[in-house]
This record gives sequence, structure tokens and C-alpha cells, in this order.
Amino acid sequence: MTMHATIDRVTDRIRERSLNSRAAYLKKIARAAEGGPRRAHLSCGNQAHAYAAMPDKQDMAETRKPNIGIVTAFNDMLSAHQPYERYPDLIRSAAHAAGATAQVAGGVPAMCDGVTQGRAGMELSLFSRDVIALASGVALSHDVFDAAMYLGVCDKIVPGLIIAAGTFGHIPAVFVPAGPMPSGLPNDEKSKVRQQFATGEIGREALMAAEMASYHAPGTCTFYGTANTNQMLMEFMGLHLPGSSFVNPNTPLRDALTVAAVQRAAAITRLGNDYLPAGEVLDERAFVNGIVGLMATGGSTNLIIHLPAMARAAGVLLDLEDFHDLSESVPLMARVYPNGLADVNHFHAAGGLGYMIAKLLDAGLLHEDVRTIAGGGLGLYAQEPQLRGGTVHWMQGAQDTLNDKILRPVTDPFAPTGGLKQLAGNLGRGVIKVSAVAPERHIIEAPARVFADQEEVKAAFKRGEFTGDTIVVVRFQGPQANGMPELHSLTPTLAVLQDRGLRVALVTDGRMSGASGKVPAAIHLSPEAADGGPLARVQDGDIIRLDAVAGTLECLAADFDARTPATHDPDASSEGMGRELFRAFRAHVGRATEGAAVVV
Repeated sequence: MTMHATIDRVTDRIRERSLNSRAAYLKKIARAAEGGPRRAHLSCGNQAHAYAAMPDKQDMAETRKPNIGIVTAFNDMLSAHQPYERYPDLIRSAAHAAGATAQVAGGVPAMCDGVTQGRAGMELSLFSRDVIALASGVALSHDVFDAAMYLGVCDKIVPGLIIAAGTFGHIPAVFVPAGPMPSGLPNDEKSKVRQQFATGEIGREALMAAEMASYHAPGTCTFYGTANTNQMLMEFMGLHLPGSSFVNPNTPLRDALTVAAVQRAAAITRLGNDYLPAGEVLDERAFVNGIVGLMATGGSTNLIIHLPAMARAAGVLLDLEDFHDLSESVPLMARVYPNGLADVNHFHAAGGLGYMIAKLLDAGLLHEDVRTIAGGGLGLYAQEPQLRGGTVHWMQGAQDTLNDKILRPVTDPFAPTGGLKQLAGNLGRGVIKVSAVAPERHIIEAPARVFADQEEVKAAFKRGEFTGDTIVVVRFQGPQANGMPELHSLTPTLAVLQDRGLRVALVTDGRMSGASGKVPAAIHLSPEAADGGPLARVQDGDIIRLDAVAGTLECLAADFDARTPATHDPDASSEGMGRELFRAFRAHVGRATEGAAVVV
């Protein structure tokens, strides 16, 4: 297999950029691994505290069985995480059968962006990723675990857990999915109902009925947003078992895959002959593979923020140019809502990730020579799991797509590129996802309407103020200003304007997430307005040109550079719903282009 020139070039560029930081990281985790299993160095009293509640505590103290730490994001408010309630008992039982032990090391918070959309709580969402990393650090700080199993699915949870896995890179890490809920009301029908509600055609009762029919069971939401993009990423990066991402919860195959994950966790500790520290999995090739998967599937734009933070925890430095260049060379192979009508269950049935990985490997668009928890290279991930006699066996995956309206080969993709563009100009640097945007809308030039939050936009819409082509500017939505909430609740409003024949676009220093779709959205503008970024100088009526073809974003006002920027009122997001607890985060957070992180 000959590697695609762009994949090689971008990988080499990341490797060179990360030379010093990666070398320092590898030395750090090597020092941490010195001396063998960590708990052997604890005093008798320390160990007694750690094992006191375990039924086999004497066995743990006297043998060299691997001890697996479980870091869980279980709560039963999130449908995606509710299935994890059963996992600790299942893992402990499987560990015992594998000659190991397991303990719940700690829990991490897991908030639902679907609940907090458009609410004050959403301003904590991005920062919850860093809190999850911190909480995981506390869980693993007891130094008694030979491997860690991370139970998490959704938006900020997996990135936070990866930051922790990278930080504790001397400990083997196995990520364990929970799977998507069965298909409910089709996503396009749900979207139609939301737009009808936005225009007043239907009432709240009809809207509620549609939403309840969409989100109806344990498991991940079935559209291809950040949660399911996370699951794809873990498979492309070799941290899930092959083919495990999209198996529905509470099924025999799902449980058998969890048992198999425990067996791998027990096998790759320093006590055996197949030691695989997480830091060796999380190298520049793994992150390039993850970005290729992001582009090939049309995944969530949130990962453009998360991946640099995740990589930094392992000494790997990513830049927007890496995402842009890989997108230009990776074809869009999947159409999953909001980039199509199918949901992730349909995608999985059509051949899913195994088919995609096989075809991308054949085309030289993925690194096969990576370390994975499956015990070999990425070629193992072209297989799919089957249940035989209660045990998982991996078989060759689909060789051909089973539905070319959902999944296509590299040689006949839905689009020749991944649809992600870097934008640069006098409004700063940002990105736009165009995989679901009609080609005739890739260039929008129109007068600006400037707003300080999304509620102002919706109020102007209700007053009938959008009567011509408009670029909606929503600023002071970056991490320093208010934690960078998703602005997904603007999607129905902007979609209605577009359906009325207007040429509209969104420009913001905030986020739109993997649920963004057909309306052009220039997002993650950096430096953000609250950091003195140029978005703070835009005024109503300025002509803005968003050109996703050329990759430019410009305010065409002649006096633009000479203007005094508008100022942000920090009190607007300082209190309520716990926001006062995150003042230090807002004061110290990095730029969106670098991962919008506090802890890395």
C-alpha cells in the first residue's frame, strides 16, 4: 500500500511541529512506568485502604493480578450513558474470569447538550470537557490500576477522557462504547417539525410529540452529531474494539463486546507480555487517522476544537491547516443526518466503519502501521464482530456498500473532499463545514446584522426583521466570553430564512456542532471578540464576504481596521446555573484554534 502524498506530508508536518513536545511527553510516561506495577510500591496501609471494600481483597494484596480501573460517565439522565449502569458488574465479572480484578475508580460529570441547548447551562458545556479530564485525573491518582477502561460517549465526555488517558499515558486505556438507541422518528421529519414550530405552523404539543418519538430509548441519539462522531473517532484511532461503536445497547453482542474489552484491558498491562501504554497509541498517526475519519464521514465540527486539545495531552500539536489539507484529499463517503437522511443504525447496517476503514486503507488514506488495543494495526478494524456461542468472533467486514445512498467507496464518493474548509481573512481564522451546504451557497456576500447572543437573533426573526440577504453575526460567544456555547438552536430560524429564498449565513466566534447542516456557518472565529478579535469591529450594514471556495472571510468596510472594537460585558455570563464557578476557566482558557482548553 502506497500512502497518499497528502497524508504523508501532513503527518510529517505534525511530527516535525511536535518534535520537542512529543519527545518530552514520551520521556514523562516512560518515567511513570519505571519500576513496574505502581501499586506494588504502596505501603501496606495504602493498599489496605484501596482494597478494603473488595470481596477478593486478600487475593489482590497477595497476587500480581492486573487491576483495572473503571472511569465511568454513567448517569441515567443521558440516554447515551444510561446503559453504563450495568457495566461495572459486567466488567468485574469478566475481569475475574480473565484472571484480573476491577474497581470503579471514579465517576465523571456528563451533561447533555440536547437538554441545555439555548439555555444558560450550555455555557458550561465546553468547560465540562476539562472538568472531566480533571475528575478522571483524581480517579486515577490513587496509583493502584494497571489499566483503565473509560466509559463515555457524548460530546465533551470522550474528549475529556482522552485528555486524561493521554495525561496518564503510561496506563493502558480501553474505551468502551454503549451504542446508539434504535431508530425512531426519521431525523428529516424531526427537522421539518422544528421548522414548522419556528414559523408558528404547529404548536408545542406537536413539537413535543415529534421530539419524544425521536429520543425514545437508552442509547446515543441516532443523528451524526458529536456523540457518534466521537465513537467513530475511537475506532479510527484504535481505542475501541473493531466494529463495536454502533452496536445497540442491552443486546447480547453489546455485552459480549464489553467482556472482550475487559479481556484486552487485562492482556495489555505491564504485568503481561503485551504492554500497550495509552501514550504509544496516541501518536501523530492515530490523530491523522482520526481526522481522516472525521472528513470521510462528514463528522461534527466540535472535533476541530476537541482534537487539538486531545492531541496536546499526548505531546502532539495540531493546527487548522492540518484539518484543511486532509479535508481537501479525503472524499466524503457517507451521508448520515444532518448530511443525509440516514441515521447511524442505517449507516452501520450499510457496512459502517469497517467498510470505510477498509476502503480508506486500500486508497492509502489511513496509516495501517499504528498500535491499537485490538493487538495489531488498523487493518483489524476492517473486520466486524459476530456472536457465536456467546463469544465474539471477528470476521471480514463488508466488501461492498449495502446502500449507496448512505455509503459509497473512495472511487465514487458523495463529494471529492471532506467538506471542511479553513477560513482566513480580516475577520480572523475559523472553519466552515460545507458537506451539507448546496454548492450555490458556498459564497455569500451580504450586509451584516450584528447580535450579542442567539436570543436576540430569534427575537429579530419573530419581529420579521429579516427581509433581505443577511449575514448574521453572533459575537461574544467564544470561550473567554461565555464558555463558547453551541448555537444549534439558531438552525431552524436560519433554515427558514434560507427556505424563503434569502441568501443567509452565520458568522460567529461560537460553535454550531455536528448538528449544523445546510446553512453556511463560519464558526470558531479566532481571536474571539472578547479577546479583542476583529469580529468586535463589525457593524450593522457592513458587507461581509464568506467564500468557502477560496477559504476567505472578509469584512469589506473601508474603515474596518481603524474602528474601535465593541466591548464585552462579562457580567452577562457571570452568574446562574453554576457559571460563577467557572470564572477562572473563562479567564485562563486558550483560543479555539488551539483547543479552547484550560488544562492542556
